[in-house]
Amino acid sequence: MRAQRKRSGCADGCHGSPGRPVGQSGREASMSLRGLFRRAGARMGVWSYRRTKGRAMTSRSAPRVLLLTTPGRRSGEPRSTCVAFLESDGGYIVWGTASGARRDPHWFRNLRAAGRTEVQVLGRTFPATVHEYVGAQRDAVWNDLITARVPSVRRYARKAARTIPVAILRPVPDSNDQSGT
Repeated sequence: MRAQRKRSGCADGCHGSPGRPVGQSGREASMSLRGLFRRAGARMGVWSYRRTKGRAMTSRSAPRVLLLTTPGRRSGEPRSTCVAFLESDGGYIVWGTASGARRDPHWFRNLRAAGRTEVQVLGRTFPATVHEYVGAQRDAVWNDLITARVPSVRRYARKAARTIPVAILRPVPDSNDQSGT
């Protein structure tokens, strides 16, 4: 006799449904699907930035986009992501809105933990140190520079209901950067 197959779902949905793990609601499934698309989009952005040396992501208006490669805070594996930036004081100002998420983005938490990163701005790649602004210094940079030049970030800050982290990436002095042509 053939063994009877266990059904993955039932009429009231309490045991999942076909194509959805047991115990996962429709909302949870759609959120994980959104996460999947977000990660795929991020990977495509990184690939595109590297392939075109950032030319496909540049604009004449602020903010521009750079590519960060930072060791993961738990794995130590290099993690790359495209990030908006503004130039200031010989460095690159970055901020972690995460589109209004309640938590700081992973890339910013990795930056914070590592204290260093590799930056690619168009065809130029170089190591950089990370300095996170805090307190009054952070507020001044946020209000006087970031929201003044990129007013759309205010809505993400309201949605996030948290203090958006801000950092400056400074090229390491005398580094042998790899200027591509």
